[in-house]
Amino acid sequence: MGVIISMLRGVNLGPHNRVKMEQLRRLYVSLKLREPQTYVQSGNVIFRTDERDLIRLTKRIESAIEKEFGFQSDVVLRSTAELREVIARNPFAKRRGIEPSRLLVTFLAGDPGEEARVAARAIKCAPDELWIDGREAYIYFPNGVGRPKLSWHMIPKILKVSGTGRNWNSVTKMLGMAEKMEAAK
Repeated sequence: MGVIISMLRGVNLGPHNRVKMEQLRRLYVSLKLREPQTYVQSGNVIFRTDERDLIRLTKRIESAIEKEFGFQSDVVLRSTAELREVIARNPFAKRRGIEPSRLLVTFLAGDPGEEARVAARAIKCAPDELWIDGREAYIYFPNGVGRPKLSWHMIPKILKVSGTGRNWNSVTKMLGMAEKMEAAK
């Protein structure tokens, strides 16, 4: 039985696509996903499953959200091992002075391909820094996410792959929750 981290795109931002986390946990239970735990109000759910086909599982969750809550939300899934790898690949990890709340990871639903990654890397965004590796885009906002030069929500559009962003503190917290769940087997 594996532990999966689920991140919903566009949930509880402003007045639209509102979901209470208790309702979301109940929905995941109804899908036979075990021990769902939510983290903050932005649609992060960590759960256990025997499902191996994450593409099929993603579609099941997206369909259930639309049916239950009346709106479409992209869902991005990562295994605990994949999230651990995302953290290990952080291009800013060895640099001094990096503020975790200013580092954002955009998790992409699929691999955009090298051509799309090259195009995104060419974006002039200084002083913000963009690093794309595989299915993740790491963006550092030295002046904070409230005043970005780079519009981070444009990254999935440029790459032509849907995605959802989480700050570094959330990424590490979700990994901690997933690892604790794995250890509790």
